[in-house]
Amino acid sequence: MTSRPLIFTDIDGTLLDHFDYSFNHAIDVIEALNERHIPIIANTSKTFAEMEKLQQTIGINSPFISENGAVIYIPIGYFDQQPQDTVTQGYYWVKEFCPPRQHWLDLLAQQAVEFEDEYVGFSSFSVEELCEVTDLAPDKARLALVRHYSEPLLWKGDEARKQEFIAHMTSHGAHMLQGGRFLHIGGESDKGKAMNWLAQVYAKQYQTPVTTIALGDSGNDSAMLEAADIAIQIKSPTHDFPVLRKKQTIKSQEYGPKGWAECITATLLTSTLATPSASASLTGA
Repeated sequence: MTSRPLIFTDIDGTLLDHFDYSFNHAIDVIEALNERHIPIIANTSKTFAEMEKLQQTIGINSPFISENGAVIYIPIGYFDQQPQDTVTQGYYWVKEFCPPRQHWLDLLAQQAVEFEDEYVGFSSFSVEELCEVTDLAPDKARLALVRHYSEPLLWKGDEARKQEFIAHMTSHGAHMLQGGRFLHIGGESDKGKAMNWLAQVYAKQYQTPVTTIALGDSGNDSAMLEAADIAIQIKSPTHDFPVLRKKQTIKSQEYGPKGWAECITATLLTSTLATPSASASLTGA
């Protein structure tokens, strides 16, 4: 291999099962990647609080991208030098890409009055209500509610009205992303931009080219998948593969973490980067 691989992965529905949030089917592959010192970099809608806990649970210590590309957290000392344009917060070097959450809450309050009965934002959820919507355990739901850069919305209206809402908020400067369950409002940042920025930091650290391998299952992963050198779409039990402009993607045959392990094994651990196994088909998107 002439470059160093970097794995950028969505979490919910990709590395974690959509229904029970387990990553058991990916454990062996995660351990194999750790042994080979191949970074596993979360690129997720999840919050800092969620990811800090989850990194410990999964057993990875890489930087992670939070709230759909709004911010990157790099453990202090992970790289030889602090990357430019980062600030120090606690135990992390932090790169911010958009305004804070309150900006988007204010924008919703000012500009979305005609739609206010058609969505519920995270800022209105209690821990118990979020548990009911997501099946998260209370401790995990509590972490999910602590957001800093974006606001997930549970849409209750019909699809036509949702598209009107998206167009309306976009016209007022918001960036709207549909995830597996929630519609996210935030800044002009995305998983692809954040991935590219961090990949450049890695390349500088390694003093060699890097290959970005991205895995995701839903529409809010599209920017990351489009920007990646190798795009892997993980099969979802709740929706079809999102359509990408990219000519070729690898599509898993298995769901969630089973599909994640299937495709990483095929593309990285048992073959060359460009050759998937029979179970992970290389197809046009």
